[in-house]
Amino acid sequence: MAQNNSDVANISATVRYWLWLTAAMVFAMVVVGGATRLTESGLSITEWKPITGALPPLSAADWADAFEKYKQIPQYSKLFPDMSLDGFKTIFLWEWSHRLLGRLIGVVFALPLVWFWARGQLNAYLKPRLVGVLALGALQGLVGWWMVKSGLVDRVEVSQYRLATHLLLATLTFTALVWLATGLITRQSEADLPAQGRLRRSSLAILLLAFCQIGLGALVAGLRAGLTYNTWPLMDGKIIPPLADLTRTSPLWRNFFENVTTVQFDHRLVAYVLFVLAFWHALHALHARPNSRTARRAVVVALLIATQAGIGIMTLVLVVPIWAGIMHQAFAFVALSMIVVHFRRVQES
Repeated sequence: MAQNNSDVANISATVRYWLWLTAAMVFAMVVVGGATRLTESGLSITEWKPITGALPPLSAADWADAFEKYKQIPQYSKLFPDMSLDGFKTIFLWEWSHRLLGRLIGVVFALPLVWFWARGQLNAYLKPRLVGVLALGALQGLVGWWMVKSGLVDRVEVSQYRLATHLLLATLTFTALVWLATGLITRQSEADLPAQGRLRRSSLAILLLAFCQIGLGALVAGLRAGLTYNTWPLMDGKIIPPLADLTRTSPLWRNFFENVTTVQFDHRLVAYVLFVLAFWHALHALHARPNSRTARRAVVVALLIATQAGIGIMTLVLVVPIWAGIMHQAFAFVALSMIVVHFRRVQES
């Protein structure tokens, strides 16, 4: 079921602002999550306390207790055996901030949802979709703890599979919020009217590839694959690594998730495909719908993807300094937001 302009006109602007605010908070959550990962802070809180965990340690005894619990996991003994209490406080506060932001997002989304629903400000199109977003948020909290648990025993980091699941769920939630908020802006007619099927298909392909690329980025992060092959465009002196390096893990499918060479190569390869597709799409839009908002949005999407590719290359060549890694993850969601807006508008035209 789609919305028409009369449906949109009956929705309060406050609902739209609320959705954009929530999307902005999810964006902030992703940025803080990236910082948490890059600073090795994600395993600093070894318990999941959805309610009482909202407060950080408030006394010296509480801090000492939290530090002692951290000392029991492999990450401390194998990576940071000389960490001081002050150092622990730093990584603890990163993870605590990440979890607190998740709690705040839940409150900021759930309470207004109940209010708007009770006041009859949501239509039949929005209600089930907003409940779906709420369910995604609840699932994200569970997946976040499931991810952390993977690093508390026998590992010094979280599972890359669970990290990718965690990030892709955030990506799906962010996309849903941007999609719904964009749909609450009344459409204005364009002189060129319906989009060609090719434009619709290619805008969808860009969105799907962006999802794939974000998931691959999570695998790269989880495997620390960005700390290897820190040259571009060559990997160890070659555009395409030797087949033996790409398939060294058995069975074959595991190379796509566990082999640092294959995972980084796949991330590069999808970036190239996304770059070419975005610029082809922009050129086609300029030709098929000249002087239209569709064409201008397509160009902006292509430029954002090109910028993100440049940030990715810089991050790799500099061997992933924290500031560059955070920028790379944050700008991925800046580009994604425009990709979603463009895709929705093309599908509606």
